[in-house]
Amino acid sequence: MKAVQEYYARSAELLAERYEALRFEDVHDEVLPFLPTPPAGVADVGAGTGRDAAALASRGFTVTAVEPVPELRAVAQRLHADAAVTWLDDALPALSRLTGPFDLILLSAVWMHLDEDEREPSMRRLYDLTALGGYVALSLRHGPPPTDRRMYDIPADETIALAERCGFTALGTGGGADHLGRAEVHWSQLILQKRKVHAA
Repeated sequence: MKAVQEYYARSAELLAERYEALRFEDVHDEVLPFLPTPPAGVADVGAGTGRDAAALASRGFTVTAVEPVPELRAVAQRLHADAAVTWLDDALPALSRLTGPFDLILLSAVWMHLDEDEREPSMRRLYDLTALGGYVALSLRHGPPPTDRRMYDIPADETIALAERCGFTALGTGGGADHLGRAEVHWSQLILQKRKVHAA
């Protein structure tokens, strides 16, 4: 993940301009029906510039934002200094500093950076961190990967099969066009629910 983090480190300010121009409600319209009742605990894993974490905090949730890139965390904490968000330096697959359970875990544009060996331990860790009855909202990027960082076009059905092996129930697949206007990119949105106490 080093090359990925280096890209986000040197691009933090530029990415902030792009990401912060988009509204949480527009980017995550398919997630809105699954938001728990405030002040439920929510984790934003790979929180980037803090747009989503701050929006969730403004809705009254107890928000923990996880971001392993110091430059992005610094931008997020500057832009959203008034948001009631707890920030952690942590990353998948371990998420060793994150303590659940959470009623919702959001992974927006994160899963695409995990290689094949990292995906199953990551999904199992997410399962452990999710409250019984809680949700994981996970987006998948589809299209040609950029050449300047590690990224994978991971099929939705592959991710759903992995989630179900780890004990989640998939509640359907959504998604659509890229919110940044890239014609060659589109997204899948998965909603996963933890309905069992122990994974199969």
